Amino acid sequence: MKLVVFAGQGSQFKGMGKSLFPKFPQETAQASEILGYDIEELCIDDPKKELTLTQFTQPALYVVNAFRWMDKKDSLGKIDYLMGHSLGEYNALHASKVFDFETGLKLVQERGRLMGNASGGSMLAVLKVSAEDLLNYLQKNELTELDIANYNTAQQLVLSGPKKVIKRASALFSKEKFMAIPLKVSAPFHSRYMKEAAQEYGKFIKNFSFQSLSIPVIANATARPYISEQIPSTLTRQIENSVLWDESIRYLMAKERKFEFVELGKTPVLSKMITTIQSTEEPLSLPIEENNIEENNIEESQEKVKEVKLKLEEDRSSKNTSNKKISIPAGELGTKSFQQRYGIKYSYLTGAMYRGIASKELVVSIGKAGLLGFLGTGGMSLEEIEENLGFIQKELSDGQSYGMNLLCNLDDPQMEMDTVEIYLKHGVRNVEAAAFMMMTPALVYFRLKGLERDAQGKVQCKNKIIAKVSRPEVADKFLSPPPPNVIKKLLEQGKVSQEQVEMAQEVAMSFDICVEADSGGHTDQGIPTVLLPSIQSLKKEIQEEHQYKHPIHIGLSGGIGTPEAAASAFIMGADFILTGSINQCTVEAGMSDLVKTMLQDINVQDTDYAPAGDMFELGAKVQVLRRGVFFPARANKLFMLYNHYSSLEEIPAKIKTQLEEKYFKKTFSEIWQETQEFFKKRGDLPSLEKAQKNSKHKMALVFRWYFGYSGRVAFAGDEKHKVNFQVHTGPALGAFNQWVKGTELEQWKNRHVDLIAEKLMQETAQLLTNKMMFFQSLTEAQSSPKPSSQSVPTKEKTTRSKPTTVPLNKEKIPKAKPEKAPKNKKTENKSKSCVSEKKIFTLITEYSKEILEELENHSFDPKDSLKKLGANSIDRAEIIGLTLESLNLDVPRIELFGANNIGELAGIIYAKQS
Repeated sequence: MKLVVFAGQGSQFKGMGKSLFPKFPQETAQASEILGYDIEELCIDDPKKELTLTQFTQPALYVVNAFRWMDKKDSLGKIDYLMGHSLGEYNALHASKVFDFETGLKLVQERGRLMGNASGGSMLAVLKVSAEDLLNYLQKNELTELDIANYNTAQQLVLSGPKKVIKRASALFSKEKFMAIPLKVSAPFHSRYMKEAAQEYGKFIKNFSFQSLSIPVIANATARPYISEQIPSTLTRQIENSVLWDESIRYLMAKERKFEFVELGKTPVLSKMITTIQSTEEPLSLPIEENNIEENNIEESQEKVKEVKLKLEEDRSSKNTSNKKISIPAGELGTKSFQQRYGIKYSYLTGAMYRGIASKELVVSIGKAGLLGFLGTGGMSLEEIEENLGFIQKELSDGQSYGMNLLCNLDDPQMEMDTVEIYLKHGVRNVEAAAFMMMTPALVYFRLKGLERDAQGKVQCKNKIIAKVSRPEVADKFLSPPPPNVIKKLLEQGKVSQEQVEMAQEVAMSFDICVEADSGGHTDQGIPTVLLPSIQSLKKEIQEEHQYKHPIHIGLSGGIGTPEAAASAFIMGADFILTGSINQCTVEAGMSDLVKTMLQDINVQDTDYAPAGDMFELGAKVQVLRRGVFFPARANKLFMLYNHYSSLEEIPAKIKTQLEEKYFKKTFSEIWQETQEFFKKRGDLPSLEKAQKNSKHKMALVFRWYFGYSGRVAFAGDEKHKVNFQVHTGPALGAFNQWVKGTELEQWKNRHVDLIAEKLMQETAQLLTNKMMFFQSLTEAQSSPKPSSQSVPTKEKTTRSKPTTVPLNKEKIPKAKPEKAPKNKKTENKSKSCVSEKKIFTLITEYSKEILEELENHSFDPKDSLKKLGANSIDRAEIIGLTLESLNLDVPRIELFGANNIGELAGIIYAKQS
């Protein structure tokens, strides 16, 4: 018999896995992406001294242990059992193919997080004392607040509990003959104090499915082999239960006194324990079935038990769904590494909206909620940008996340560069890059100024760019390293160093791409189900080509205003979502109250497309409010006139009058005068010179005035000019309005950006939970055969431990007095094929353990009452029904309910046999 074991927390060391990471590059990259940090760097160099922190230790050990297994498994030969000490048990289950490498890492990451967050406790190793003596000593000295966390060997135990009590115990133990060694841990692991962490983990693990074990794994919590259907509950129990290592080894010794074992690790910590146990302790005394006690027909009965259990599970499969507690936490939607990169609790962002609609108050509100929002700087002056930034940094002084918008400005690249200079001056780290078709000097400058090498020489990207893109070719540019020609110019200008130039080739312009589908404001009218998958495919190609050390995230924006829309994004694999239109109708949004009132009642059909004022000549589109305003119709007419005529003079007099009196409320001359003053103030004389030479360009500038005017009156809430309001919005807001109709959020004055974020993410998680349960019920119903006539209709089968036969009481089981046979029937004669009362008693106890998990280790006595043992009427009916099925008896169960105890019940069933 061969056993393979994996060590747990405490066996980590700097440099571990150094020879293994190069052998498994794909898994290494996958692990780094899941975790959100460089796992190879952590294990080998540990630059930030994090390897001893539980939240880092556990994932690191899991990864290295997994690589050790993958490297050695083919040379190990036949393996009979697997074991792991605490954290190492996850590697044993991975080796048994219960879950894949990625799933195991996600489980360990959450386990490490929860256990790492626990505090206020400590642990103490106690040597040269038995468990019995130690427990007596704890009782005598009023140290009952301590639990035995690890039963490593008969003379090596570990206590866990509150830090003050551990300290007091350590002082007392120093006076005794046994040795006590404090452990460097931050919490009381494997004790009653981990109950809350275990409960949270229990909710988390229900989101995963598991395969049957290919090799038996001995569980720390039970010292017995895992039951496939009990994997989630056993792993949950492990967090707060003692590690029964000593009993686990003794269980295997009962199978074979001196078995072979292999420890996959550099330091043979577990091997020493196993050797000690084998040489100093006796094998465990196993239950009756494992001690080969002879029973005439016990094997036949057990086979029938298996058949009945299988039928029962098949019959119930379509009914189980309603009681399976599937739960998807909102924090699990999207990708954890994205959340960790930006320090946020959900994979949820609020996007920048023009001229401070995404206001400083909005950014602060969402930041204080533990999320990330971007200030809408488009159209702001440099002074306004700096003023708003100062407000945000003052309000979010506790390290909360925030970001600033950087809008591509082809007309005024200096404005773009000056904006970046402000960001660098004030230490802005997160930028939302919008409307970029190419990598401009300002954008590249921001990216390069945040590049640094850590102590190990790895490039760190302190300045992060979330790039909003609606075309794959633009995504390609952002996912590629900064363009060399732009870098060269920045170097020549002295804006970046030679070292930053060299580092630039190791990183992408952006590792976080937000795919922008059809949305409010500027839009290419992209379809999310088409656009997102295409850029996700591009991500894979680029990652393979460049082999970046940092994970790439692809998120989605546009049309997200309801849980259904958000759920669709996450189902398609979006790493995060970004909302826009739904936030402009909130208290914090920088828009006039009049516009908010107009927006709170729109539906999905109340928007339209119009020319974009800043890119009028190019024909770019913005999506705007249509209901109650004339702007979209008038803006489209201006674009039509621009394409039809070459100058203002060519426009027919009738149309000219209409434009001046209805649209502009000013003459062309007045508008041109204002336009000249505007460009002179900006110092943009080349645009004026171009207009003087090109009459069509002059016409474009006059028409563009209307777009500026229509936006200003909307922001001001000037009701006299309401018909000309230009309000950028998308149908997502209409969908949102229908979703919250009839609730408190129907009125915009009750809408707050942080409340919307929380509500949307929580209800998205609930929606996905419900859908998963629904689809699971369909799958199970389709795969379940119709109940046979032999099936026993019972309540849902709870996941239970595998029944273990217990030694029977040697006393004779009290028999119930045989009932008188009904008239017209002969009294039952006992046939030689009848099952004995003893065997019937065994069947009842087996089913009792299966139905009532808390009786797993109960030593049954014939005088035990099922009711007193905790079985309700449904439980008792199920136990009786399973017993009758295994015996092929058709007996009305109501006749058996009168039995006072298990022994009497066995006697009645025995008497009913024919």
